[in-house]
Amino acid sequence: MKIKSALCTLLGLLTAISTFVLVPTHAQDVQFEVQGTQTQDRIPGDIHMDSLARLPQVQRENLNTFGRSAFDTYVRPGTGYETGLRGPVGMWMYSPVLAEAVFDLRQRVRYGTAKDQRLTELIILSTAREISNQYEWSAHEPLGQTAGLEQDIIEVVKYRKDLNSLPPIDGFGEVEQTLVQFTRELVSEEKVSTPTFNKAIELFGNEGVVDIVGLIGYYNFVAMTLKAFDVQRPVGSELLLPLAVN
Repeated sequence: MKIKSALCTLLGLLTAISTFVLVPTHAQDVQFEVQGTQTQDRIPGDIHMDSLARLPQVQRENLNTFGRSAFDTYVRPGTGYETGLRGPVGMWMYSPVLAEAVFDLRQRVRYGTAKDQRLTELIILSTAREISNQYEWSAHEPLGQTAGLEQDIIEVVKYRKDLNSLPPIDGFGEVEQTLVQFTRELVSEEKVSTPTFNKAIELFGNEGVVDIVGLIGYYNFVAMTLKAFDVQRPVGSELLLPLAVN
């Protein structure tokens, strides 16, 4: 009886696990909950308020010569960090060699490719949505809007809408749909399907697809940093990514 009971329990657990794994990522009946505004009571007790992360903010004067050089690579005009380090870069500075190496990758995949910023932000948002990263999404939705990304397209990504059953959306053509589909498959599936890959090659070429993969990979690395160090959005900022309700 004990063996039978144990087997039944194990079968129940396996069934529950299988049900969880097989839930469709882009199902139309998924419900989402808006997160509202970041508040002080949402910030965990182990977070340092100077960095909004689990480690305190690195100070330039405490770094060695190479570390100061890496710090200055980021904190200078045109990088987005003119006023100081924050977010994932603040954590990378604990390893200045890593921070310095990542900078060129960041500049290439985010600013140095043939894609305009509108399409770049579409890929970043698609990546943030697939990994449900609140910090990344909330930072980049306004950047996407500034870059000219239409709100209706942002909503498609935000709510994981089925690309095959959408009504016509201004600005959401073959290029945009391919980028969203490619990102979804690369992040959430075992591999990118042959039709999606071939369409991406047709539209963007070999170099373009490599750059797209680099951009998606970079923002996955950003997200891993945000998760490991539990980096928080500032108090009073809008948490713009709705999360799926189980």
